[in-house]
Amino acid sequence: MQIKPSAAIRQNYNEIAELCRATKEPVFLTKNGEGDLVVMDMGTYARREKMLKLREELLSVEEDRAAGRVGVTPDELESYLDGIISEVEHGTGSV
Repeated sequence: MQIKPSAAIRQNYNEIAELCRATKEPVFLTKNGEGDLVVMDMGTYARREKMLKLREELLSVEEDRAAGRVGVTPDELESYLDGIISEVEHGTGSV
């Protein structure tokens, strides 16, 4: 985890941007010693958003299964999840 003072974004934008891209991790910015902002590169943001969407969909499917509702076959689900995982791993598709 990288933590920087908020002034660093003004003074060292290129350095922070490169750090985000190189580590694929967010940089936490503080203001007066308190957490203020989180900065990350667009690719990392897109991957995180896709993973959150996938988790929401998996939770919904699991809730349906537990309630006895059937929406897709296991093979259809596996194919669908393989596609989403491939998108996340290869950075394809849109957020």
